[in-house]
Amino acid sequence: MRRQRRLPTPAEMSLWQSAMADARPLADPPARKPTGPVPARTARNQPAAVESAPQARPRVPQRDTPALDPARPIGIDRRNWLRLKRGKIEIEGSVDLHGLTQEQAHGQLARFLADAQGAGLRAVLVVTGKGGPQGGVLRQMVPRWLNEGHNRQRILAIAPAQPKHGGGGALYLLLRKKR
Repeated sequence: MRRQRRLPTPAEMSLWQSAMADARPLADPPARKPTGPVPARTARNQPAAVESAPQARPRVPQRDTPALDPARPIGIDRRNWLRLKRGKIEIEGSVDLHGLTQEQAHGQLARFLADAQGAGLRAVLVVTGKGGPQGGVLRQMVPRWLNEGHNRQRILAIAPAQPKHGGGGALYLLLRKKR
């Protein structure tokens, strides 16, 4: 429920005007320009009545799809999440990225996801490799790449792979059905 905005009393307006009588506007930085129409001012710094000109509707930002998280399900029911997490879903395709540079791996991952979704695959495996003691660059970057634009739109859920499929050096992906 929205609360109505309280208008200032005449005493409050008088106090405000006396406090602001000697105030001067700050100079705008040269690069900054006003973004909308500036209402005309009347005597004693009181804003003039703004004409009710037709204005464009404020653009409502589209809902962003939440970031994929291998530790929790997003957009998938618990039963299917547990099947994916436990490796009980049949893997229909896989891509092995370890040994590639970041640039090569990023491109190959995007192509693989597009091709896999186009072919109607649902469950795929992405092998990043475990890397060194800190976890490896690809192991850290692949979750970020999966959350990027078109990649994120193709993926329903991700989960760390079971040891039989690569363990900490691989991820299960559940792809969305192509519409």
